[in-house]
Amino acid sequence: MSTKNQPALSTPASSSTPAAQSATARALMQKIESKTAIIAIVGLGYVGLPLVRAIRDSGYPVIGFDVDQRKIDALNNGVRYILHLGDDFFSTLQADTQFTPTSDAKDLGKADLVVLCVPTPLGPHHEPDLTYVIESTKSTAASLRKGQLVVLESTTYPGTTRDEMKPILDARGMKCGDEYFLAYSPEREDPGTMGRSAQHIPKLVGGVDDVSTDLAMAFYTRVVKSAHRVSTAEIAESAKLLENIYRAVNIALVNEMKIVLTEMNIDVWEVVAAASTKPFGFQAFYPGPGLGGHCIPIDPYYLTWKAREVGRTTRFIELAGEVNTSMPHYVIERTQLALNDHTKPMKGSKILVLGIAYKKNIDDPRESPSAEIIELLRDHGAVVSYHDPHLATFPAMRKHRVNLSSVPLTPATLAASDCVLILTDHDVVDYSAIGQHAKLVVDTRNAMARVPANLMKCQLVKS
Repeated sequence: MSTKNQPALSTPASSSTPAAQSATARALMQKIESKTAIIAIVGLGYVGLPLVRAIRDSGYPVIGFDVDQRKIDALNNGVRYILHLGDDFFSTLQADTQFTPTSDAKDLGKADLVVLCVPTPLGPHHEPDLTYVIESTKSTAASLRKGQLVVLESTTYPGTTRDEMKPILDARGMKCGDEYFLAYSPEREDPGTMGRSAQHIPKLVGGVDDVSTDLAMAFYTRVVKSAHRVSTAEIAESAKLLENIYRAVNIALVNEMKIVLTEMNIDVWEVVAAASTKPFGFQAFYPGPGLGGHCIPIDPYYLTWKAREVGRTTRFIELAGEVNTSMPHYVIERTQLALNDHTKPMKGSKILVLGIAYKKNIDDPRESPSAEIIELLRDHGAVVSYHDPHLATFPAMRKHRVNLSSVPLTPATLAASDCVLILTDHDVVDYSAIGQHAKLVVDTRNAMARVPANLMKCQLVKS
C-alpha cells in the first residue's frame, strides 16, 4: 500500500522556526516537501532494499549504493537475492527509471539525502565493530556538499552519530546544522513477517541538532506511516538498543524456563500459551535453540561495551547473553539423551538438521545457532546433513565454516536419518511427512505440534 500524500507527523513536528534555519536548510526542506530531493541508500541488503521500496513508493528518486558489485548486477538484471522480498520486487526495481543502482561512491554526491544502512557486527571479543559505519561515512564525506542530510540507520551504541560520524563529515569544512545536516533513525525491519514492511513500521528520528531533526522528520513522515521525533540522536540510538535488549532478556527468561520445566516434564509451549491468556502485563516470547539474526545476538553487547567506558556494568544484559549463548549446548545434550533412548551413541549417528536460517520463512543465516550446533554435532562424531528450502548451501559465517549443501526432504532421507533435529520451523516444510517417516525427532521450535496425532509415527522429543 502506498503512503503517498499521507504524512503522519508526531508532535512536536518541528522545534526550530524557519527564520532560525539557514537558507541551505530551507532549500533542502523545500526539496523534501516537493519530493524532488534525491535519496541515496548506502547498503542494499535486508535493511536498505526494503527502505528503497518505501522511498520509491512515496515518490522520491533513489540512488542505491553498495560496494558489492554482485548486488548491483542483480538489481540491473532483476535477479532476486533476498528471498522474502519476492521476484516482483526485483523486477519492479529493474524497470524503475527513478531507481539507480551503483557501486561508484562518487554518485553519493548527487543525492540530497544519504541514508546509511550498513552492518554493525561484533569483533572477536564482543566489542563493537564500526568498520562499515566509518568507511561508509568516509565515502559520503568524500563527496559531501552543502545542503545534504546524512542519516544513519544501523544499530549502534549511543554517541556514534555525533562522536564517530560527525567529525569525519565536519572535516570537509562545513558546519553541521547550517550547511550540512546529520541525524539518526534506527531500522526496524522484521524480515519474513507479513504486514510489517518498512512503510508500516513507525520510525524514531533524532538529529544532532534541531534543524537536522526537522529535515529528517520531514523526510520520514513522507515515507513511512508514522514517525516519532525524539530530542537527540543519542535518545534514538539508545531506544533501538533497548528494543533489542528487551527481546534478548525475555528470550533468555523463557529459554531458562524451558530448561527447568523440561526437567519437571512440563511443556513450556503450553505454559507460554496459558500465560498469554492474560490480557495485560504479559507478552509471549518463545524458546529456541539459541539466538540468531543481525540484531538480538549482537546489539546488547554494544551497550555493554559502552557502559564500561563510563565505569558501569550491565549484569542483567550479560546474564541474558550467557543463557542464550548456552542454548546450542543444551540442544546437543537433549539430542544425545534422545539418541541414548534409541540405544544409539551420537558418534556415527546420522543427524538431519532441519532449517539453518535464523528465523522461519527467510533465507538469512546470519548468526544462526544452526552453525554452532552443526559444528558441535560434528565434534561429537555425528554425521550431519541439513535441509532448508530457502538456503541451498550453507554460506560462510562470521565464526563458522559449515561447508554443506541442502539435501532433499524425502521419505528415504528421513528414514535413513537416526534423528531429525528441527532448528528452524519454515512453514513450507511438510511436517506430516516428518512425523510419518522419521524415527526420532528433536524439536526445538514446537513445529511438530501442527501434525495430527494419527500421522505421528516417530518418537518426538521437545527441546
